[in-house]
Amino acid sequence: MTGQDLGKAARLTSKFFGTAAIACFAYFALALLLLHILRPDYAPTKYMISDYANGRHGWVMTTCFLALSCGCLMLLLGLVRSGPTSVAARIGMVLLGIASIGMVVAAIFPTDPEGAPLSQSGYIHGISFLPNVLSIILATVLLSVSFGSHPLWRAYRRTAVTVASLVVLAFVLQFFTLVLGAPPGLPNRIFITVLLAWLLTTSIRLRAVARDSGREA
Repeated sequence: MTGQDLGKAARLTSKFFGTAAIACFAYFALALLLLHILRPDYAPTKYMISDYANGRHGWVMTTCFLALSCGCLMLLLGLVRSGPTSVAARIGMVLLGIASIGMVVAAIFPTDPEGAPLSQSGYIHGISFLPNVLSIILATVLLSVSFGSHPLWRAYRRTAVTVASLVVLAFVLQFFTLVLGAPPGLPNRIFITVLLAWLLTTSIRLRAVARDSGREA
């Protein structure tokens, strides 16, 4: 196989990973929206999205976590193929992989229903929450900053940094909401929305990078 053939194979693989990531994140968004219709008893302002894993249609939330995990993994593999290679980028990719594993943990070990005694599942879900969130936040920040080091990603850097900044601000809002004991539902959904925006736009950019690298070849 010639170098040109290898390059073409790499571009096609990156395009596949980008497409798969978009599909996973789109499923997550649509399924989560559906849960708001299926569970009207869960007030969006009061309950965090992980609470949907309890009771009726809980399996839908489980598949949401798995889709988010799979999407992060697909994005990671695509970035390894066609993303920046700086130290910050590599650390960001590792953190994205850790977040992907964390989403599987969240799917396997759902949170406890409100008012229920703490179970082993709820305990594991609770202690994994902060590492999962911090790893994906740091991944978005490090990757966004590192995009400027790659010519095909440079044009996307400003958008990525802007959305990543909103992710950080949304997490701070959610953190203080939890600390103050205020209803966490709305801040949780704001955080998920801006995070999903970063993941989707980065996946879309991954497809564009695979396309543009083919034109340059």
